[in-house]
Amino acid sequence: MIRYQLSSEPAKRLAECVKQVITKEYELFDFRRTEVPPLLLILDRSDDAITPLLNQWTYQAMVHELLGINNNRIDLSRVPGISKDLREVVLSAENDEFYANNMYLNFAEIGTNIKNLMEDFQRRKPKEQQKLESIADMKAFVENYPQFKKMSGTVSKHVTVVGELSRLVAERNLLEVSEVEQELACQSDHSSALQVPTLPLGVSAVNPHPWRGCQADGLCPLPAQLVSAVVEYGGKRVRGSDLFSPKDAVAITKQFLKGLKGIENVYTQHQPLLQETLDQLIKGKLKDSQYPYLGPNTLRDRPQDIIVFLIGGATYEEALAVFNLNRSNPGVRIVLGGTTIHNTRR
Repeated sequence: MIRYQLSSEPAKRLAECVKQVITKEYELFDFRRTEVPPLLLILDRSDDAITPLLNQWTYQAMVHELLGINNNRIDLSRVPGISKDLREVVLSAENDEFYANNMYLNFAEIGTNIKNLMEDFQRRKPKEQQKLESIADMKAFVENYPQFKKMSGTVSKHVTVVGELSRLVAERNLLEVSEVEQELACQSDHSSALQVPTLPLGVSAVNPHPWRGCQADGLCPLPAQLVSAVVEYGGKRVRGSDLFSPKDAVAITKQFLKGLKGIENVYTQHQPLLQETLDQLIKGKLKDSQYPYLGPNTLRDRPQDIIVFLIGGATYEEALAVFNLNRSNPGVRIVLGGTTIHNTRR
């Protein structure tokens, strides 16, 4: 079964092309047919242009945002004082147990987990005790004990990556920037964001781009045409859903209760639109008027196997949302795809 975002002409076109291939190569798609047919949901990035613009605080997403992930490889050649063997590292959940267990965790938890691994090594090697109270302490420990580095190349790799992430977060004032971003994206009242005295959004260190004409004082004014381009791409006129203020009574109630309960982490208030869309799909409540079926709807049961594809690119924040939905909905399997994986620069 194929569903697509009605407001997107590219989504409809892609849905029709896929349907043609399935019809032409019928024998391939009849293989191991399940009682409830799998569902392909085709969406358009322009429905949510906010998610790719926000700084992230889970490990995998932070690495892609600040260092870049290209075919599971991370370029660390620009890291100050980097050793030859760590100029390029591989982060793959398939052959790196630590990464697999930590890729969706918040940044603070990653540091704690690395520290626990290193302290476990110290307990087994009592002669090699050293205080591990910061990322800098961990980096020094790895450099001072070649035996540890040899024994656990995986941990030393992650200490290097986390150390560089930590340096960039401080250098670019990302805690302050992210707090303001989250307020703008998630709250209707932006007065508090305007009152931030050290608002560093214009500073070149935040996310330097070669096309930004920075002034002598470090301020880099955003080109007006770029703002217009973003609005033209993902503004209210082109969106099929209401990105900021849901009209649905259930969604409004959930938003209200969430506000009453409070936010545990100010840096992770935002949830991508995809999470709500997939939640509605799993519950059988996704509106046919906004996401029609291609051809007759013969799907009476809720889908168990879902492939969601984002034309215009997906993000690691959305990958996290899919991971959480898979974990909280036993029997449902969601696979996320897209034309690329975005970070704010891309």
